[in-house]
Amino acid sequence: MTGRVLLAIAVLFLLAFLASPDSFDWLFAPLTRNNAPAIYTQTGLLSLTLSHLTLVGLAVAASTVIAVGLGILVTRPAGREFLPLARTVTSVGQTFPPVAVLALAVPILGFGAGPTLIALFLYGLLPIFENTLTGLTDQPPQIAEAARGMGLTRFQRLWQVDLPLALPLILAGIRLSAVISLATATIGSTVAARTLGEVIIAGLLSSNTAFVVQGGVVVGLLAVLIHEGFQAIEARAARRIGLTGRGGD
Repeated sequence: MTGRVLLAIAVLFLLAFLASPDSFDWLFAPLTRNNAPAIYTQTGLLSLTLSHLTLVGLAVAASTVIAVGLGILVTRPAGREFLPLARTVTSVGQTFPPVAVLALAVPILGFGAGPTLIALFLYGLLPIFENTLTGLTDQPPQIAEAARGMGLTRFQRLWQVDLPLALPLILAGIRLSAVISLATATIGSTVAARTLGEVIIAGLLSSNTAFVVQGGVVVGLLAVLIHEGFQAIEARAARRIGLTGRGGD
């Protein structure tokens, strides 16, 4: 109950702050020096937040399609030999730091959202792929036998049995990817992407702690809300298939 109350307070605070940042001038003013502004106004915080979430959403959606697709491929008899290659591909984003990916992508794609999308896409592949792989392979043998006994084709078994059973774990992987991407996206502002990193960078450049804190607070609250939202969806998916104890990072 306490957790729900705190979550509701966080939602209300975030909505109120984004709707009217100037109303919270008193809260951040003690963090400023030399009469510096307490609220970042160069770009609307709501606009930056929506742009930030859009970048993350697009990247995570692309990572999910590719990672789940690869997970399905390498767990089918015809694709098992590609498992080492798939693991190598999905590990690329974790091997190269996002900053390095941005540095390599900027000369090709130019400044803006493009390099950030590439970095977030690569960074989000591994958790989703590994959870998909685990979800599709770590299933009770009796379920596979029952599916064969019912005369289901391989496609029917995948769609009606394997994927529903793996869904809680797949969602856990997407949750992890989304939370990581939400925080990582802030570096996109170093290459002119419109993210909440713009507020944090502006604060660092001007030694204005208020900007740094408000940018960090918005990103942090968004991460908590996304995490809790996905956990609720995971729990519902697990209950639907009678696996309330299943799922995880």
